[in-house]
Amino acid sequence: MSLSARCELRLAGVHSDLVRVVRRAAEGGAMFRVTEGMRTPERQAELVAKGASQTMNSRHLTGHAVDLAPLDNGDISWNWTHFFSLADAVADAAAAEGVPLIWGGAWGRLVGDWPQGRAKAAQAAYVAERRAAGRKPFLDGPHFELPAAAYPAG
Repeated sequence: MSLSARCELRLAGVHSDLVRVVRRAAEGGAMFRVTEGMRTPERQAELVAKGASQTMNSRHLTGHAVDLAPLDNGDISWNWTHFFSLADAVADAAAAEGVPLIWGGAWGRLVGDWPQGRAKAAQAAYVAERRAAGRKPFLDGPHFELPAAAYPAG
């Protein structure tokens, strides 16, 4: 399956490696919509004010991040079961393209380093680490980004 014209428009300004991963995930049969790619500082400030983002240094501002929403029967789903399936499909696409990637449902680990059980297990490990450190986890299921170490902004 290929991306819709609207999804392709939302990839404008996104780093070409990340665009390749998103397209490969769609071609592999993953069902999703691109909800956001590049963001303006104003849009980012709006999301921070709502609590939907925690930083004004988002990788969306530099074209190094996208938000993808899984579909269930053609409609966007906010059910985590669908995010785990989508994250696994995007991880497979990233591996096939040779692109390192971080998922917002399991911050701090590359998708290629996930444990057996994949996205769900990676998220469980992230949540456990945050709680053990006395910190609240920030789960952002739609978010996928290129790691800053491999893709510095600027």
